[in-house]
Amino acid sequence: MRNRFQKELDELNTNLIQLGGLVEQVIGTSINALIKQDKQIAESVIADDKEVTALAGVIESSALRILLRQQPVASDLRVISTALKMISDMERIGKQARDICSIVLHLCDEDYATKLVIIPLMAENVRQMVNACINSFVRQDIDLAKKVIQMDDEVDNQFAKVREKMIHLIQGKPEYADQAIYLMMVAKYLEKIGDHAENIAEWVIFSKTGEKRNIKLL
Repeated sequence: MRNRFQKELDELNTNLIQLGGLVEQVIGTSINALIKQDKQIAESVIADDKEVTALAGVIESSALRILLRQQPVASDLRVISTALKMISDMERIGKQARDICSIVLHLCDEDYATKLVIIPLMAENVRQMVNACINSFVRQDIDLAKKVIQMDDEVDNQFAKVREKMIHLIQGKPEYADQAIYLMMVAKYLEKIGDHAENIAEWVIFSKTGEKRNIKLL
């Protein structure tokens, strides 16, 4: 029975890694569309979200099946519960990447008033956070999960810098106010992606310790 449980858990981990890869890819593609102001790329991301949704559904079904069939003990139950929580955050990350592409459609026909520097750095940071939080779950690595949580501070700092820069842009070149607001929204979506990755990392810690935000849950 334990061997069967481990086999199903390994399959769940494999699917989560695949889902994480898909979400990482959509983050990168959305920022690529933003930098290149490529309407075609942006539209393709907006239209094609079936793969992430389908895989998330497979993972959710697998997790629920394990819960029903295997009657896991408390420590195993925490792992499966964490996987279910992760799915929700991963789907939201994918949605926010698509929201960035929706903004690209408003920006693709005008020159940027300022060079995009911080936003691509934010995107790379949150992509790394997503990768690390998935790996921390698969490896049950609390130290890696804690590193993800620490990384979110840098993303928050970068968002503050983008916000300040966009405020200065609006003050100095009010004709670019709409563009500045759109770019600030992109940075906000990236900040939210970082928050979701941080949340996943906190659930990974919960899966090992039974505690989240200093509250014992299970």
